[in-house]
Amino acid sequence: MRALAAHGTVNAPARKMIPGKITVETIREMKSAGRKIAALTAYDYPTTKLLDAAGIPLILVGDSLGMVVLGYPDTTLVTMADMEHHVRAAARAQPQALLVADMPYGSFDNPDTAVANAKRLVAAGAEAVKAEGGQEILPQVNAIIAAGIPFLGHLGMLPQRVRAEGGYKMKGKTPAERERLIADAEALARAGAFAIVLELVVPELAAEITRRLSIPTIGIGSGPDCDGQIRVTHDLVGLLPWVQLRHVRPVLNAAEQILAAIKQWKDAVVQGRSEV
Repeated sequence: MRALAAHGTVNAPARKMIPGKITVETIREMKSAGRKIAALTAYDYPTTKLLDAAGIPLILVGDSLGMVVLGYPDTTLVTMADMEHHVRAAARAQPQALLVADMPYGSFDNPDTAVANAKRLVAAGAEAVKAEGGQEILPQVNAIIAAGIPFLGHLGMLPQRVRAEGGYKMKGKTPAERERLIADAEALARAGAFAIVLELVVPELAAEITRRLSIPTIGIGSGPDCDGQIRVTHDLVGLLPWVQLRHVRPVLNAAEQILAAIKQWKDAVVQGRSEV
């Protein structure tokens, strides 16, 4: 593993004090205040700027970038170098939002590796990190938090295990899964996670976990009763029309609009019209 300094500590964006800056404490307090958390993904500078202008309090540089912008079949091929590159791009926007980065597949196999890689993401500009798993990664979670890096949990369907599990499946259907998810959520909360993403968890169970925890739950495909919701921005605005997801209803047909605009411009060029 290369030394931390070799990964652009000097190039990390300089943080300035931003009035009203969202912190992990802000996110925690939103639950007790009864304020729902709207979270979205961003992988670049302009998207981060736009989401921040819209008042999104939590922006995730997710390893979903593997499928959304890099063309991979799943998230397991995303590397630390990929994540650092996109975190730097998003961080240059210096958002008021809390900027969280995913720890990619294989980057948190043990506590030492987890801390070293979490520090790399922070050096790139992340203000917190997220990793998939429950009690089985508690040593890594404890080490990350002990290093002073805020931690966002992720339970339910874990995309980094999609190959092992043979696809994306709802979680919490059986009593054993239900008990395990509750135990995992409570363990992450005790360890000091500031919130937990619940992905494709049976809605009734997601609601129960939400009631049990003092920290927020942020759902995706887990029903309306979580403390917040997170979506992949490209899915939300219809930039990936070839991908159909049951748990995401696009609010815009951005792909169609972009395609129409490009065709209109191309036709103007081909026809030699003066407005080109």
